Amino acid sequence: MTFTLDSELIMSDEEFCLLRDSVYSHCGIYFDNESKYILEKRLAKRLTALNLTSFRDYYHYLKYNRKKDQELMDIMDILTTNETYFFREAYQLKAFTDEVIPELLKRKALSGNRSLRIWSAGCSTGEEAYTIAMLLHGKAELQGWKIEIVGTDISQRVLQHARRAVYGKSSFRATDEKDVKQFFVEQEDGLKVCNEIRDLVSISHLNLFDVNRMIMLGKMDLIFCRNVIIYFDLAAKKRVVESFFNTLYEGGYLLLGHSESLMNVTTQFTLRHFKNDMIYQKPEATVGVRP
Repeated sequence: MTFTLDSELIMSDEEFCLLRDSVYSHCGIYFDNESKYILEKRLAKRLTALNLTSFRDYYHYLKYNRKKDQELMDIMDILTTNETYFFREAYQLKAFTDEVIPELLKRKALSGNRSLRIWSAGCSTGEEAYTIAMLLHGKAELQGWKIEIVGTDISQRVLQHARRAVYGKSSFRATDEKDVKQFFVEQEDGLKVCNEIRDLVSISHLNLFDVNRMIMLGKMDLIFCRNVIIYFDLAAKKRVVESFFNTLYEGGYLLLGHSESLMNVTTQFTLRHFKNDMIYQKPEATVGVRP
């Protein structure tokens, strides 16, 4: 029987703890003890690529090598899952378009502010950010408004896909044919998001643990962060949600995935019960409110 180099690499419990903690301190993704095999299997490929013979050597590489920052960015591609598609969680999107947006526009119009900033945090290959743009496109009440949708992710690989904006069949499992015809252009390797929609979206790299970069994003009216914080432990969730709270304007909204909640994470947000879904909102009067 022939073994490849990476199949012979065994991660000790001590090495697992060292590498797990390195990943966690970098981005908040937490691997519990039951996930040791997953971390071992995925990182073994990097040892092979770097001609390293042990996971301890790899830990030292991540700690001291001059290319450590690039390596940490690169392994995000193999440690994160990026399953998504257009118009995902339709009931939540209906709450967004039919209830949240009208409420938000009414409040902003009273102050004379006709700009709308929405952040797709953990945008993966871009389907969510472009879906938001499609839902807002052509709305009569948004005529004359400045709309900016920002998609960010920690994985450079998925961001390249998002910027290219060309998608295959699996991305359209919940997309109406009329939307395909209106918002996409057919080409040899798939369907490309039309320029009119792409112009509403900017795609950039962001680690949700990088507070300084998050500050540079500026204030947001609404944040989509769906199926992202499930990868964090409680401490990391609190850290990221606190940053979301600070990023939102007063009265802004936070939309999480259907299996996620802020229970035991924070009491800063108000849970609003809309007709189509429940959505978190930053209270308009926040002075003195603490998590």
